[in-house]
Amino acid sequence: MEEIKFIDLFAGIGGFHLAATACGGKCVFASEIDLEAAKAYEANYDIKPHGDITKVDINEIPTHDLLCAGFPCQPFSIIGNKNGFDDMRGTLFFEIAKILKVKKPPMIVLENVKQLATHDSKRTLTKIIETLNSLGYKTVWKILNALDYGLPQKRERILIVGFLDHDVEFSWPKKKQTYKPLSEILEDNVDDKHYASARIYKKRQEKHTSKYSPGIWHENKSGNISSYPFSCALRAGASYNYLLVDGERRLTPREMLRLQGFPNGFKIVCSDSQTRKQAGNAVPVPMVKAVIKEVIHASTETARQKKQKKYRTVSDRGFSAESNLRDKSLAYI
Repeated sequence: MEEIKFIDLFAGIGGFHLAATACGGKCVFASEIDLEAAKAYEANYDIKPHGDITKVDINEIPTHDLLCAGFPCQPFSIIGNKNGFDDMRGTLFFEIAKILKVKKPPMIVLENVKQLATHDSKRTLTKIIETLNSLGYKTVWKILNALDYGLPQKRERILIVGFLDHDVEFSWPKKKQTYKPLSEILEDNVDDKHYASARIYKKRQEKHTSKYSPGIWHENKSGNISSYPFSCALRAGASYNYLLVDGERRLTPREMLRLQGFPNGFKIVCSDSQTRKQAGNAVPVPMVKAVIKEVIHASTETARQKKQKKYRTVSDRGFSAESNLRDKSLAYI
């Protein structure tokens, strides 16, 4: 199979990069506006991301087979009653659409929060799909959970997959039966700075008794506390405060990265607060990897079948009685 070239938009710290390269891909372009995230990206993949995607000349983006983008979830308040591109002007999704219009990669994989599926009475997602379809893509979408793909984190995200070739038959990846236990995620000998104050610890212990050890305790906005043998969804800002390991300490930056599927070899080159933010914004690597693997498989399998069909068939009419093909109904030429 030929090498799959991909671009990584709104790249963050490279969740898509890890997933696509694990599927045999090669990153030929990356873009990330956050300087700290770009710093981590370059340190780990030796690729310096371009900055603001709205400032990038599309003609400078290399030809690629796969466009990956975990585009930011904006309010999309700009969407009106127009059609196609006009409804997306001014949003960062439109930057993706502009690239697709010019570069036309055969495959696309987009990721966003699950609320995108219902935002504005489903009109937002409808406009996104209509825009992709108007660009010639056959698209499908589904909400997937990282918990179903080996990670001990309940993180639901919408994945949108598209193909220029409408003959491609895509199947969503099958769920795994188990996920990695927290014991393989949590660190030993954690620094005291990660432990909650005595006041918070006492409050949690008085309000909740967990069935799980180790477990991650979650306090919602109403103050209700629950605990599970997995983490609730990490967030860029709030995760540090509302998730506690066994009700006593916060997750470390390394633990948060592990909960997103980043390997232990991933270099932490930013501050704790920046790394927590980066992990909270990242895509779950194993989940996205499973999707990309199926996308590439579906596309290459269709191409293989079409290549085989280049051998067209002809009827036996026109052959003489002496021909050794006379008794065969079809022949390949």
